[in-house]
Amino acid sequence: MPTVAELLKDHVTLEVECIDRIYLNGYIPSLQTGGNLVTFLTKHREQPIPSPALLGKISEEFRADVKQFATENSIPIIEFKRGQRKDEIALERRREFTAHEGVVFIGVAQEKSSAFKATKKKTEGGFINFHWDRQSVAVNHYYYYLEDREFGPAFIKVCSYAPYGIRVYLNGHEWAKKQLAHAGIPFESLDNGFKSCADPERLQAICDSLGPEQIQDFFDRWLPRLPYPLTPQDRAAGYQPKLSIWQMEISLTQVFAKPTQGRQFFENVLRDNLDLGRPDHVQLVFGQQIRKNTPSRFRTRVIQHGVLPSLHLEYKHSQVKQYFKENHALRTETTINDPGDFHINKGLSNFDYLQKIGRNINRRLLDAQQTASPCGLSQATVDHVVQPTVTHDGQRAPGLRLGDSRTRALFLALVLFIHVVQGFTNSSLRSQVATFLGTTVTSYKANQMTYDLRRLRLKGLIVRLPGTNRYILTTHGRRVALFFAKLDGRIFGQASWAIDAKPESAMPKSLTRALHQVDLAIDDLLRDSVLRTVPRTAA
Repeated sequence: MPTVAELLKDHVTLEVECIDRIYLNGYIPSLQTGGNLVTFLTKHREQPIPSPALLGKISEEFRADVKQFATENSIPIIEFKRGQRKDEIALERRREFTAHEGVVFIGVAQEKSSAFKATKKKTEGGFINFHWDRQSVAVNHYYYYLEDREFGPAFIKVCSYAPYGIRVYLNGHEWAKKQLAHAGIPFESLDNGFKSCADPERLQAICDSLGPEQIQDFFDRWLPRLPYPLTPQDRAAGYQPKLSIWQMEISLTQVFAKPTQGRQFFENVLRDNLDLGRPDHVQLVFGQQIRKNTPSRFRTRVIQHGVLPSLHLEYKHSQVKQYFKENHALRTETTINDPGDFHINKGLSNFDYLQKIGRNINRRLLDAQQTASPCGLSQATVDHVVQPTVTHDGQRAPGLRLGDSRTRALFLALVLFIHVVQGFTNSSLRSQVATFLGTTVTSYKANQMTYDLRRLRLKGLIVRLPGTNRYILTTHGRRVALFFAKLDGRIFGQASWAIDAKPESAMPKSLTRALHQVDLAIDDLLRDSVLRTVPRTAA
């Protein structure tokens, strides 16, 4: 059966990295606290008392504006019932929508939101006042389901009560499809992805170009066109919604030439990677150091939807998942639910950085899966490692001799650092090599470790982190280290045990029998190779 690496290398016809679903928060920075709300009502709206009745009036006016807007533009309003799947209703309505751009329909749902609630208080002089704080309350939300000329299917959800929060949904794949259509480049869709494209390089360049500017432009184009609780005068006075990132999905789609090849790949993945949820593996995939107090559940889950399984790996509020999409493509998808997991804020300005993080996670997951798959190496690769070679710039790279005790100790030590995101130093690797050699760091000197690090680097097995004295294993280096470590454990270790004349009772019976058969075969070979005496014939 082909390995994961072979399937990805030889059978993928299209590979696309793209933002998938994007959910954004719209919030008014100067309307987030009770004091902000009092200022808005008394100083901006010039009301003497910040009464809840004022917010009720704003909500009523907003509802009336929505109904008038829908009537004037012949837009249906749908009341969502509890338990209804909004996406399915939207999909059905979109099929009936034929305009190039516009509002497909307006949905109304009562949902919980963090909104302001007032507590009546009397002052010492007998005057009535109100104290405002944020609480979870059930209020009406209005969904504007849109068809946009640049983003295609989208929606904007508006809360009808202060502080008038907004949710925005967009899809990067749908945006890329629109750009391809504008450029006249033929493509074939795969649900919300791509099955084929006449110009794959241009497709990837388009996906790379999606950024915060296009998202902000979408928001700025639509907000003035839709009913909103705050008036244009309010927004001009500084009560303008600002976008932040709520949820972001970064995907890598690899389309296989034949469905059977993709299924074969995913079966290999599920079989070999159920231990990816261990903290050391999560640390490697997500590129974040995990300590004992890191808040999260680290686990790998295989979730079955019908006959289609998906692999999920979790880190804090975020996760990466893999599934076989539409029987044609492997989809590796990182979902970032809280940018704080990666030590940055939710500002839209961090969009590009989060996309880079997501792409790196996807690639590291595939690297880990290729490393975990059966790690046989070609003869050419083994020769390159064990024989002296010369690099492309003329440097001589000494060989790492197969079976040499120092080489064996070196690879066994390297395996310990496969999952360490911050890499290793001369000192940290040296102490492990000395342990596997059965000696001390005094005997295995620092200059010997430096020589070994140079060998590993020139062979392309490790790289030095820029500006540091730390090293990390390359993807190729991880595969080679695991191969030689397994070779040591399964071949050299067992063979040395037998050759050193260990008592047979201490060895596995299967190995004892196999070695006995080898002994008999060698004895027969030696016996048959002896020249027999040829009797003389009479003269």
